[in-house]
Amino acid sequence: MSELYSLDILRLAADAGATARLESPQVTVERRSPTCGSRVAVDLILGADGRVAAFGHEIRACALGQAAATLVARNIIGTDLAEIEAARDALTAYLSGQGETLPDWPGVDALARARPYPARHPSIRLSIEAAAEAARIAETVERR
Repeated sequence: MSELYSLDILRLAADAGATARLESPQVTVERRSPTCGSRVAVDLILGADGRVAAFGHEIRACALGQAAATLVARNIIGTDLAEIEAARDALTAYLSGQGETLPDWPGVDALARARPYPARHPSIRLSIEAAAEAARIAETVERR
């Protein structure tokens, strides 16, 4: 297990609290992993161009879940729904062994060492899944 919690993972995890919840989000999505009990609340605002203009979160998870949440927070501003869903799908495929490519987000390679630990995958995916759901809801609301 010690090889799983590298210095990179621990540094990312320590930074998870650097992104606070938004005061007036357009959308909030809360998700919980039944496997490990990790929880996340994601706040999101889409700009008129359909790209993420503001993002906030609160994460209660293991170091891997916190590290993944930090990477989402660092890379999500300026992305659109399709890019978020592509990152989610690439991460899911990579972790499950059905793909060989991690999302093209800086720092995400730190999560690669978790691939052989399927019990950790739900916590790692939690933030990106919540962010994708929030972006989908926000986009749907904007189209009305």
